[in-house]
Amino acid sequence: MGLLDYLFRKQKRDIEYFKSRGAIILDVRTKKEYNKGHIIGSENIPIKDLHLKISELKSTQKPFIVCCASGVRSAKAVKSLLINGIEATNGGSYQTLKRLL
Repeated sequence: MGLLDYLFRKQKRDIEYFKSRGAIILDVRTKKEYNKGHIIGSENIPIKDLHLKISELKSTQKPFIVCCASGVRSAKAVKSLLINGIEATNGGSYQTLKRLL
């Protein structure tokens, strides 16, 4: 098993675990990107606006699976959420996450 296989399996396990706990899918792409295609039922908060929604997200008392176009913005968003005491995992690109769900 290679490193990529290991990472993909870990990501899948993390996503399954978060799903089992009622996680909310958070898409941090721009509105324009989101409107071109997204996971049904996901919430869209562009990463540039995330800091404005921290209290609202925290009040849900739910974990988040965060996605974007490639996984870079979602990684940054997860870091911000964790720093603010919000449980989150990086779902990577929304297309990959869609397949895993």
